[in-house]
Amino acid sequence: MSAVDTRNVSRDSLFLMADITVEGSVHPVRAKVRNLSAGGMMADGDFTVERGMRLVVDLRHVGHVPGTVAWVQDSRIGIAFDKEIDPKQVRARVGVSESIVPTHIRTAPAFTDPQIGKRRL
Repeated sequence: MSAVDTRNVSRDSLFLMADITVEGSVHPVRAKVRNLSAGGMMADGDFTVERGMRLVVDLRHVGHVPGTVAWVQDSRIGIAFDKEIDPKQVRARVGVSESIVPTHIRTAPAFTDPQIGKRRL
């Protein structure tokens, strides 16, 4: 499928961050994910890349996704993933497990009335 053919593919507009490591570099670039589909994404960041370069995107809930730079325009780049992902996984809400919340935060009452010893919120 050419870049022109993929313009009608369903994609999600969203705002989240991802780390992108260009092949041959040891340091990832922190980028804003502007839109995302199963086959690729648009990212905005401080890149020094050219069309055709290989890279790896670290997407939350999905992990490291290899791909290729499909296009470059100013600070934005298009990335074609090697394999399709489930964009719904990336958008999934980030939850906080109670087990990782410090005990003093988890159990501390908002306010305790000293006269009756009951918790008030």
